[in-house]
Amino acid sequence: MQLAEKHSFSEAEYLAFEEASPLRHEYVGGEAYAMSGGTLRHNRISLNTASLLLSRLAGKPCQVFMSDVKLHVARDRAYYYPDVMATCSEQASAANESQVVNDPVLVIEVISPSTEGTDRREKLHAYRHLPSLQEYALISQDTQQVEIYRRQGDIGWLYITYEPGDVVEFAGVGVALPIEELYAGTDVA
Repeated sequence: MQLAEKHSFSEAEYLAFEEASPLRHEYVGGEAYAMSGGTLRHNRISLNTASLLLSRLAGKPCQVFMSDVKLHVARDRAYYYPDVMATCSEQASAANESQVVNDPVLVIEVISPSTEGTDRREKLHAYRHLPSLQEYALISQDTQQVEIYRRQGDIGWLYITYEPGDVVEFAGVGVALPIEELYAGTDVA
């Protein structure tokens, strides 16, 4: 068996490669990793979440992005594609042609069995080092459960879990959503 040759990319090479590629790849420390496709349920939960945030943030200086916009974590030389993220900076408003966000206030990943390990370990570690980030949310695609890591100033992070019947508070953007609205149109009860 012949092993594929491993090639490290500079950030500039990755960005050029990604722009020309029909597949999306996340980039960490010089390596590009192809992303797997999501399920209909995963897509519905992501779309519901983004749509609800977008409607609640209308008229505010915040923007909501979905999985086609990259998040740059400079400290880790990484680019990720979060399922949903929100930024409230003037930079995002001015950079409409950009495909990269550097300063999200809220990052949301819809977790599945294939992504859960990466979302809970690697991405949690990376995202928590973003100075702008106020909350990192993990939304389960298989049960009505939302976990939020919320920044508590300089003292650390508060961990909160929401379950069926709860109202999920995304405090970083000032939005509260009934958990069942995140799962509307799915078979998750």
